[in-house]
Amino acid sequence: MDNIDRAIVEILSENSKLGTKEIAVQVGLTITPTYERIKRLEKSGVIQRYTIEVNRAAIGRNLQVLCNVSLKEHNLGLITHFEEQVVGLVEVIACYHIAGNHDYSLLIQVSDMVEYESFLRHKLASIDSIGNVQSSFVMRQLKV
Repeated sequence: MDNIDRAIVEILSENSKLGTKEIAVQVGLTITPTYERIKRLEKSGVIQRYTIEVNRAAIGRNLQVLCNVSLKEHNLGLITHFEEQVVGLVEVIACYHIAGNHDYSLLIQVSDMVEYESFLRHKLASIDSIGNVQSSFVMRQLKV
């Protein structure tokens, strides 16, 4: 990767909807080499996917929760079972396997505290490999 590739990645990180022409103007190239660079960045795995940022309030997902999970035991079977179960939960926006006091950190988005309690009781608590859950509620997001 050279400086132009880094600039393309930065531009697309800020706004993935920009067309090749707009990106080309910003990096000082013509459209064809810019397009070829973007395709090479995608093929090499530098650019893995394109995504959008959604206004959570507009879709009724006002409550964000950082949920730290500790497993009962650390064996491959329980780890695999937990991971298979948690990736299927639509409320879980992100899941990180972490080192420290907990095993996983989940980012959960729900409409309100009532929905979060229901999520905990009926979905998360049904994963039998979980030993402990600690929740923190996001008051304000400063940076994504």
